[in-house]
Amino acid sequence: MDVIMLEQIWKKRTALLAQGLNYLPTYLKQQLYRSMNVPWDYPELDPTLKYLMAYQHQQGYRGLISSNLQNSRNDFVKSMSELIYQPTQLALVQDFSLSLNHRLLPVRHYHPSPQQACPMIVFFHGGGFVLGNLDTHDEACRILAKYSGCQVLSVDYPLAPEATAQQIIETCEMAWHWIWQHQDRFNIQPNAIAVAGDSAGANMSTVLAQRLKQHLHAPIAQLLIYPTVDFKSRYPSFFKYKAGLLLTEGDVDQVTQHYVLSSQLELDDPLVSPIYAQLDRSGPCFLVTAGHDILHDEGAHYAQLLQQANVKVCHRNYAHQLHGFINLTSVSYQSKNDWIEISQLFKQFLN
Repeated sequence: MDVIMLEQIWKKRTALLAQGLNYLPTYLKQQLYRSMNVPWDYPELDPTLKYLMAYQHQQGYRGLISSNLQNSRNDFVKSMSELIYQPTQLALVQDFSLSLNHRLLPVRHYHPSPQQACPMIVFFHGGGFVLGNLDTHDEACRILAKYSGCQVLSVDYPLAPEATAQQIIETCEMAWHWIWQHQDRFNIQPNAIAVAGDSAGANMSTVLAQRLKQHLHAPIAQLLIYPTVDFKSRYPSFFKYKAGLLLTEGDVDQVTQHYVLSSQLELDDPLVSPIYAQLDRSGPCFLVTAGHDILHDEGAHYAQLLQQANVKVCHRNYAHQLHGFINLTSVSYQSKNDWIEISQLFKQFLN
């Protein structure tokens, strides 16, 4: 039996074991959770995720980003790949590269109906600006494309600290303009291009929308999933959840160092903290927060400020969810149903 076959068997085992939690009665999951003696209890949190978070805590998990960044990157890719056994099927999933200033930028194109013209969603993945790639968010993009009825183009932007914040945003902006200039390649409905992302990717999405707000190529809408928008301030949800469900205080500190401070930017620079930008005319915004998330309150506050600036906003809060739930759709039926609902609602929002 070769190594590849062994890896496939292990991957299948991990995914199926995680999915099996969904079939357990809620009371049994609660009993399993209580037996672990974790130092917190969140009654409203999805029981499947609550058990998984308790199990991670018992195994010594204390955040996504350690002092060894390369190990954190490898662990993130590995953990995401182990959770996906049967990816959502689409008519077209294709990898290629954009040629930007004599360098190639990998992207992945998802299309639910290649023969039909439909809007395009340009997607920037989360991962604290330092983790993640096309594969870690592959299933999330598949679900988004299938249930929004839109094409999705996922962009594998350069990561910090190897790239500065300025370079990362510049790359995202160049990718955006490339897509606009090559609309005929994708059978896009005329000028119907939106921007989307989760966590750090949501930050970059709304920064991009702000920078392009008076440009002919401005996004028709933003889809922001539990965005980080304020590196300067700390909100009540930060202190409530900083010990960690999925995202911890230590992760925020690492991200601040690698993305903001190493780029020699102030914490309230709108390039990294878009909440301090002029928010008028930054484009219609569909914003999602998770109730059990260290970033919940800053996301909700950002939605309020956008509304006060007369930006069209739809804010949906998923009180039973935690940060990163769009990456947990294979292990939590609730997470999958929520991400499907968001994708469908965003389709309505675009229309």
